[in-house]
Parts: sequence; structure tokens; C-alpha cells
Amino acid sequence: MTLILGLESSCDDSAVALVTGDRRILAQAVVGQNAAHQPYGGVVPEIAARAHVEILPDLIRRVLDEAKVGIGDVDAIAATAGPGLIGGVMVALLAGKGLALAAGKPLIAVNHLEGHALSPRLVDPDLGLPYLLLLVSGGHCQLLEVRGVGDYRRLATTIDDAAGEAFDKAAKLLGLGYPGGPAIEALAGSGLPAAVPLPRPLVGSGESHFSFAGLKSAVQRAVASGDYRPEDIAASFQQAVVDCLVDRTALALDKTDAPTLVVAGGVAANAAIRSALAGLAAREGRGFSVPPAWLCTDNAAMIAWAGAERFAAGLTDGLDAPARARWPLDESAERVRGAGVKA
Repeated sequence: MTLILGLESSCDDSAVALVTGDRRILAQAVVGQNAAHQPYGGVVPEIAARAHVEILPDLIRRVLDEAKVGIGDVDAIAATAGPGLIGGVMVALLAGKGLALAAGKPLIAVNHLEGHALSPRLVDPDLGLPYLLLLVSGGHCQLLEVRGVGDYRRLATTIDDAAGEAFDKAAKLLGLGYPGGPAIEALAGSGLPAAVPLPRPLVGSGESHFSFAGLKSAVQRAVASGDYRPEDIAASFQQAVVDCLVDRTALALDKTDAPTLVVAGGVAANAAIRSALAGLAAREGRGFSVPPAWLCTDNAAMIAWAGAERFAAGLTDGLDAPARARWPLDESAERVRGAGVKA
């Protein structure tokens, strides 16, 4: 039985998990920092990094104790090495390096996005490769063909803001606080999705990529006008995002023979988005897979599982593996106009 210890600290969640190669989660723990960042309306990198330093050692001990194993029983240490807030990324990676060195275990430097990309396979043993992945989170909005462990082809990305970032900004404009995604979804439940005339950037244009900056600006104007109820703005904004994601994903499905559409990342926890994409997959005759909501947000189980997949493929890393603020899954993809470092 392969046993992988996973460490995650790329943003504002400190997380540790023990996962086996046969998909059992022996123990896991996640500690968020919402209260620390709420006064600022978003994540403050230095506050996040300092909190990871304080929290992560206790989480490691807690998870090992809960599973009743010692670090010597672990086959490898998987730690997020990027992308993310560089101060936070360094905490898990350096902790992983220290444990690997002390215990004489292999280190696996995991791309956080690969953690999301492979997370559905942790809970769905029948999910085979390849599949089309919509990776939609606070920092990323991409469509990728997942062809194998470490083998990804990017079909689309955002040329400005990610969908999750748009949710957070819209929530801030509505005075809903942080994190914005769950707050928008909750308020939208009592609103009318067609009440506010918001744009669907690039929908119907045939453009492969995503854009949400114009939608955020339209929400700002709607709020400033005072003409609309907050719940109607939230519902209309959420519907606009849904329409953009469905339109772009439909274009990507035309470019791949992958039999299954998979959705992962924090925004995949949104029920309206999940439902709309499941409907798209059904209309296109493709399978559909999405992890449970807890596995969509940042967690260490997905990092440990990505580590398990890489370990099984013989992919480990040296103790000189760097922490990376930017780390695309498809490093050969061409830079997209306007996308900058988010490409």
C-alpha cells in the first residue's frame, strides 16, 4: 500500500492529508483564514504566509496521529510547489523538503493545478484518461485536455480575470465580504437571473478564451445605479458567468474526442455552474464528472493524490525543486493576448 503525505499552503488554506494509492483518505485537516482576511476584502499575502508557518506543523502532527502512523511509514512527501502566493507556497514546500530529508523519503513537488486536475480521479476510480477539464478557480480559468499525468494540452485560458476573482470582486461591490463565491451563490438564490442586463463577454464570438473584466465593470455600474435589488444583481451576475463558461466549454468539446467533461477548482463548488455544465455534457453525449464540493476548494487530499499518481509513474523531485508563483500546466502553450502571467 502506497502512502503519501500531502501538504498545501498556496493561498489562504493550510492543509495536510494522508492518502493511499488505492484512493483511501486516512486523515486530513484544513484550516482556513477567512476571519483574518475579511477586513481587507481579500487575501493579504504576508498575513497568509505567517499563518501557514504557525498552523502547518500542528496539522502535520494531527494528521499523522489521527492515522496512527509515523513519518517513517510514509512512502513519499507531496508538497505544493506552485503556482500561488509565493510566501505561502514556500511554507508547504520547505516543510515537505525538511520532512523528506529527515525521514529519507522522496519529495514530490506538486503543481497545485495538477492537484485540481487529477482530483476527480481520487473519488471516481472509473474516470479514465483523457478527459476535458474545465479548471475554474479564484486565480485560474482554463480548459485543458488531460491526457496523462504531467501531460496537458491547454485549449483556452482567461485573457484578463478568472471566474473566481470575478465572483470575489462582485461580492465586494455588493458588500457581501470575503470569500465572495459562496456569498454570491447564497444571495442569488432569492434573485431573478434575468433582472439585470449584464454582458456575456465573447459569447457567440467563436473566441476560445475567457474574459470577465467587462462583466465586473457592468456589475459595478449596476450597483452604482441603485436601480436593482442586490439579490437580482447577484443572480444575474451568476447567470452571466454560467453562460460564459458553457459557451466556451462547448467550443472546447468540439476540439477534443475526450469522452468525459470534468470540472474542478473552487468555483466548481457552485451548484448552478455544476448543473449547467452537466446539462452541456449530456447534450453533447459526453460523460460528466465533478468532485464533491470539499474537494473542489483548496485541500491537501488532492495534493497527496497527485503525488500518488506521480509516484506511481516514477516521478519524484530533488530537494532543489523551486517554489514557483507561476507554473502553467501546459508550458508549451502559446501566450494569449492580454493574458500576461495568467496564461
